[in-house]
Amino acid sequence: MPGLPHSGSTKQNRLLSVLLLVTLGLTLLAAAGGAVRISPLLVGKIILSRLPLVGPRIPVTWPATWESIILQFRLPRIVLNILVGYALALAGAVFQGVLQNSLADPYLIGVSAGAALGAALAIITGYPLQFFGFGAVPVFSFVGAMGSLSLAYRLARRGRSVPMLNLVLSGIAVGAFFSALVSLLIFFGRENMEQVVFWMMGGFAGGSWRKAAAIAPYILFASVVIFAHARQMNALLLGDAAALHLGVEVEKVRRRLVFTAALLTAAAVSVSGLIAFVGLIVPHMVRVVTGPDHRILLPAAALSGSILLLLADTAARTLLPPAEIPVGIITALCGAPFFLYLLQRRRDGGQ
Repeated sequence: MPGLPHSGSTKQNRLLSVLLLVTLGLTLLAAAGGAVRISPLLVGKIILSRLPLVGPRIPVTWPATWESIILQFRLPRIVLNILVGYALALAGAVFQGVLQNSLADPYLIGVSAGAALGAALAIITGYPLQFFGFGAVPVFSFVGAMGSLSLAYRLARRGRSVPMLNLVLSGIAVGAFFSALVSLLIFFGRENMEQVVFWMMGGFAGGSWRKAAAIAPYILFASVVIFAHARQMNALLLGDAAALHLGVEVEKVRRRLVFTAALLTAAAVSVSGLIAFVGLIVPHMVRVVTGPDHRILLPAAALSGSILLLLADTAARTLLPPAEIPVGIITALCGAPFFLYLLQRRRDGGQ
C-alpha cells in the first residue's frame, strides 16, 4: 500500500509480520473457546477445509455441528473484532497525529455521540428500515456519526480554514448536545431503555458475515487514503510552517484525514456500538515501539487494535459463562486507568 515502509526496513517488516502472526494465532484460539471447546488445530482444519484448493485434501473428521459453530457463529464475530479493532486504532492514530493531541481518540469530536443518537432514534421509534439487508440501527448510527462530524466541522470553520482547536471544542460541544438528546430519548422511551443502554455498552453478540462484508469496503478505502498520507502526517509533526515549506497542503490534508478517520469510526460503531479507548490506548503503546514515523506507526497500530479487541471480546465471551460481558465495559476498565496515567504524565511535563 502507498506510504508503507520499503522492504529494506527489516525491523519494521519484522514487527508487522509478528503482529500478523499474533492476529492469526489469536483468531484460532478465540474460535476454539466457548461453550463447545474445539482444539485450535481442528479449528484451523475446519477453516482450511472450506478453501477451494486446500479443502478437498483435508479429510472431514469432525461433526457437522462443529463446522457450523466455527463458520457461522464464531468466525464472523472474530472477523468483525479484527475489522472494528483495526478501524478504531487506525482512526485514533490519525486523530492523535493530525490534531497534535496525545489524548485524542476517535470519539473526541462528537462522532460517538452522533452514532448513539442515531441508534437511539432507530431503537425507540422502531423505524422499519431495510437497507441492503440492514436494519435501522446500524444505518442510523452511521448517518448520525458522519452528521455530527459535519456539524462540528461547520461550527469550527473560520473562513476557508478550520483550526484544529476549534474543531476539538466544537466536537466536544456537539457531543455533549447529542448526548443530552440521547438521554432525553431514553427518558421518553423507557420501554426501550435497556436496548439503547446495551447498544451503548458495545458488543459483538449479533456479529455476522453480512456486517463484516458491509464495513470492509469502508475500511479498505480509508486505509488506502490514510497510508497514502503517512509522509504528509510526518511533515505535520514539524509544524504547519515547516509542512507548508515541504509542499504539504496543510488544511486540505487535515480535512481529508479527519473525515477519513471519522468514516472509519462511523463504520466500526455502526456494527459494534460504542467501544471506547481502543483508539486512545493502542497508538500510544505502539508509538513506544515504533516511534513517531507514521509509515510504520499506522499499520502497526491498526493490527494492534485488532489484537486488543480480539483479546477483549474473547474475555467478554468466556469470563462469566453463560453470561456475556459487553466488550465496551472491558475496554473501559483497561482504558480509564491508562487515560489517567496519560493525564498524570502531561501534568508532570511528559508527552
